[in-house]
Amino acid sequence: MWNTSNPALSNEERWLSQGPISDAATMSGVVNKTSFLVMIALIAGAGGYTLAFMFPSAIMISFIASLIIGLGFTFYLAGNPEASPRLAPIYAVVEGIFLGAFTAVADAYLGRAGLAVAGGVGIQALIITASCVGSMLVLYRTGILKPTRTFVAIVQTLTMAVFVTYLVSFLFSMFSSNPLPLLSPFSSASASGSSAWIGLAINGAILLLASAWLIIDFKMVEENVEAGAPKYMEWYCGFAILVTLTWIYYEAVKLVVRLAVIFGSSD
Repeated sequence: MWNTSNPALSNEERWLSQGPISDAATMSGVVNKTSFLVMIALIAGAGGYTLAFMFPSAIMISFIASLIIGLGFTFYLAGNPEASPRLAPIYAVVEGIFLGAFTAVADAYLGRAGLAVAGGVGIQALIITASCVGSMLVLYRTGILKPTRTFVAIVQTLTMAVFVTYLVSFLFSMFSSNPLPLLSPFSSASASGSSAWIGLAINGAILLLASAWLIIDFKMVEENVEAGAPKYMEWYCGFAILVTLTWIYYEAVKLVVRLAVIFGSSD
């Protein structure tokens, strides 16, 4: 029932076939490892933000490299979770640099337009991300949202549709200087008219979809901790949650930019 299209959380049978484990994963261990990985990502993000302004010509290269490395790590650890204590921190660094650079692009874009948001795009995106995590945790703990078979199937299907759409958009951006306005907030066509509001609605919907993965993640982690997964699974579970948080933050940055452009927020 809990099989998921998130590669980082698709090894339940393997976890449960390990036999009795004296040194098993604990929920507090998962929380600690997740917090540590998030802290690494934040520090790396600050570095990526700085490097993006120092070497703007390398931003596209870093985006592509981060995407390839991130996907590679995700699928490798999906089949080799025992390597997560070594590779999960590296993944956190790579994704942190990517998100930091992406945030710098967003701030630079708003700066050129004479716009700004309180505290910068990064702070606002972090607030949105934290709000999504808190909200999903409350909804999960209270049972308002339950990762039933239907819920999981819908989230998986929509995620695949978004992934394919993003892939097409990425290929399109390689041959055009004007990104698709409904998907990218950095397009002049997305700054006004109906395209701006439609793009905002799509952005918000995808952010909600990314947040919905936390419901699935929480259940997967909880059930496998209760089943006595190996100790290294604390790192693996932290890595899996970080995959979801990365997507949420990425969408949050785009949402902040769209809102700033639409409402013309400025100092």
